[in-house]
Amino acid sequence: MEKLIIKGKKEISGKISISGSKNATLPILAASILAHQVILKNIPLVKDIFTMVELLNFIGLRIKIIKKKNIIKINNNDNNINTLAPYKLVKTMRAGVLVLGSLLTKYGKAKVSLPGGCAIGTRPVDLHLFALKKLGAKIRIKNGYIIAEAKEGLKGNIIKFPSISVGATENALLAATNAEGTTILKNCAIEPEVKDLITFLKKLGLIINLKGRSIIVKQRKIKKSQIVHNVIFDRIELGTYMIASALQVKNNITINKIDPKIIKNEIDILKKIGVKIKLKKTSIIIKKNKKLKKINISTKPYPGFPTDLQAQLMVLLTQANGVSKIREDIFENRFMHVPELKRMGADIEIKNKTAIIKGPTKLTGAEVMATDLRASVSLVLAGLAAENRTTINRIYHLDRGYEFLERKLKSCKAEIERV
Repeated sequence: MEKLIIKGKKEISGKISISGSKNATLPILAASILAHQVILKNIPLVKDIFTMVELLNFIGLRIKIIKKKNIIKINNNDNNINTLAPYKLVKTMRAGVLVLGSLLTKYGKAKVSLPGGCAIGTRPVDLHLFALKKLGAKIRIKNGYIIAEAKEGLKGNIIKFPSISVGATENALLAATNAEGTTILKNCAIEPEVKDLITFLKKLGLIINLKGRSIIVKQRKIKKSQIVHNVIFDRIELGTYMIASALQVKNNITINKIDPKIIKNEIDILKKIGVKIKLKKTSIIIKKNKKLKKINISTKPYPGFPTDLQAQLMVLLTQANGVSKIREDIFENRFMHVPELKRMGADIEIKNKTAIIKGPTKLTGAEVMATDLRASVSLVLAGLAAENRTTINRIYHLDRGYEFLERKLKSCKAEIERV
């Protein structure tokens, strides 16, 4: 099994280019089931993308990945389509369940394995099924599979989600594309990745309006022409490298291929902590910091602080002056990185949904184990800031969501090796 070896306390400087968003690409790949020909650009070459491509191949789409250009070409001639998404392809990737909405609305049936992914909480599909039932689908769970039917097609409806869910919003949106009449989705997730999916669906010819947290979808015939779409940048990758830079920057770190407006809240929080940031039109420059300050925050749906950056921010707060608090309000089991950070010397206490971080503390290299995607990268950040050598085990989690992690950090003079 592969490991990462990091020699810490090596101040970094240089340039990093941000990859396309994994969390935007995955639902758009699921949406490609609705289309005829698609070219996706700026896709990240990470494990979750390859798994979704394998799933679409299994369903019957013809797909070509041009790795040198980060492009995926997709053809769907509707011949020999398989409306099954098997366990072996969905078990490691939460987003696999998104093919449910596309298959059901286009072909009237779908059998999709209950999904897997990171062990950061239950993340039930109840809200997904709630929305699909409101559109007229008949759904049952049998032997670990969601079996859905809409023999006479889906019907538009008004659906108000009991709580905000990115995945449920995306699945309902995909299902509504071919539902008869108008569908109004209320209390939706409005993450940039959801908006990118809407942009893609509009290119297919759909009429979709976003008003606050409501999405209005009007039935429209899907275009048969080729659709070209450029996936947005990965804001979580950007936030991760901003925090890495704040921990260890020597001169300046310039982070390119981004839109600062999309992560305004994250930038404001880092500035409050004391991180020196200069904004440009498509880049961010992180400068040398002297003292970092404590902060109290909670994770929230967009535009709030993202749960996907909670673990990384916690590492930064171990180096801040005073007692900081992070309340996790999205997932109930997303503090699994804390015992590993404590092995490295962090002073962190968990009370209910809140992590209490005392700083600044001296981090020392240790052998640690990754438990999920974002926990994995938080240990990388801790390793960069720690004295001596850190060994990170189970790094396959990292490969699910970070493209060329070692290469990008090495380009900024970090000492990191995969063995």
